Amino acid sequence: MMGGLSELLSLVIAGVASGSAYALLALGVVIIFRSTDAVNFAIGQTGVIALYVASLLISAGLPVWLVLLAATVVGAVAGVVTERAIIRPLGHRKNFAFISLVVTIGLTFMLQALIGAVWGHPPRAFPPLVAGTLQIGSFAVAWNKVVATGVALSCMGVVAYFFGRTPLGIAMRASAEDHFAARIVGLDANRVAILAWSLGCGLATLAMFFLAAEQSLSSTLADHSLFRAFAGVFLGGLTSMPGAVLGGFAIGILDNLAGGYVSPNFRDSIVFGVIVAVLFLRPAGLLGTARKQRV
Repeated sequence: MMGGLSELLSLVIAGVASGSAYALLALGVVIIFRSTDAVNFAIGQTGVIALYVASLLISAGLPVWLVLLAATVVGAVAGVVTERAIIRPLGHRKNFAFISLVVTIGLTFMLQALIGAVWGHPPRAFPPLVAGTLQIGSFAVAWNKVVATGVALSCMGVVAYFFGRTPLGIAMRASAEDHFAARIVGLDANRVAILAWSLGCGLATLAMFFLAAEQSLSSTLADHSLFRAFAGVFLGGLTSMPGAVLGGFAIGILDNLAGGYVSPNFRDSIVFGVIVAVLFLRPAGLLGTARKQRV
């Protein structure tokens, strides 16, 4: 058991840093779902394979910030390819969200196998964007975690501005609310899908970059974080972008508090137990709204 204000603060700060990655992943999931009705379970693995591709630049001696930019672009392009080649041919049939979920689960395993065949499965070290630690009182925080949190918050602010202030972002929100009405007024569904999948998978790649720098780069890097990101999505609401962000941060903090004050062995049980309790009270999530389906 841990006690004291300093220990609590250290757990909360570490939880916010971890939660920033979960929040980016959760935001990517919700952007894609709200814009195209598809649930992309392969979003994390898309980011991982983008990192493997971009890691070729590390061996070439290029700066880490350039590797980050290249990985984000690769992840965004991979998201568009996934939508064009795999999701779009499914058509918007009944239970499309569930079908897309099952298909992207299969895609996740395919991408893991591809990574193993090309790069191998053993973890490999991945450089942080910023090395060193920041001393806060009696505890230290890695600069990489601080920068990760700052980058995540900045990206979330840009996304919020895009969807709340720009004509294209507002049009995408309108499309998410009513696809039929969006088509009537001439909104290009193809353009919306391309933007949503590129943006969602680009955000996921950012999350994977900072997680790889904190842990290591491996074919299974996304497994642990993706389940927590989806927990954040369900906690905040699958239809709410702010809810997904808040849910991701909440899961990061709750995960660290459970591991610190109870036991690392029970942190998963505690986190998902809280999610189940919330969903009993609010099935649509804390900030989500129930979606009406056309029949």
